[in-house]
Amino acid sequence: MPPKAWTTKSSRDIYANKWMRLREDIAVLPDGQETIYGVCTFGECVGILPFVDPDHVILVRQYRYVQKEDFRWEMPTGGIKPGESPEQAVQRELAEEAGYEAGRLERINTYFTSKSVCDETAHLFLGYDLVQRALPPDDTEFFEVQVFDFEEALRLVRRSEIRDGMTVIAVLEAALRRTGAR
Repeated sequence: MPPKAWTTKSSRDIYANKWMRLREDIAVLPDGQETIYGVCTFGECVGILPFVDPDHVILVRQYRYVQKEDFRWEMPTGGIKPGESPEQAVQRELAEEAGYEAGRLERINTYFTSKSVCDETAHLFLGYDLVQRALPPDDTEFFEVQVFDFEEALRLVRRSEIRDGMTVIAVLEAALRRTGAR
């Protein structure tokens, strides 16, 4: 039998900007006790591992303020704007961050980026049959773009040099698919 659900007694916004919202809930536990629960809502996001050919992928890097790093590679990712489907959003992000559009998208995974205090759903894709289509990046984005041998990207994941969760999942899933495992 699954665990009993918690119920929300009250909820109040603490902070919001165009990227996220933080709220504080009072939740009632299955045993009747109450607890404070903080929730950070980000909405939905997308990521794409674009294949230039069967053995090469495009990765990008940018300064990541939270980690204070500018040297880790990742796949193009970003948020879904109001009215966009995940497919539309991932094509836009690919054009903004890498300068391409995918002729074929293959959805590989939809998952929660955090299972406890963050409310964010990620939709991951592999992209094939790339054609050049550049869009300007968001005003806070400054990218370096590079083509990598897929096996090198996989080595970077396995050595924990790529640490972005969306990229890790996509690279490992692509590796499994390349071996015929589905």
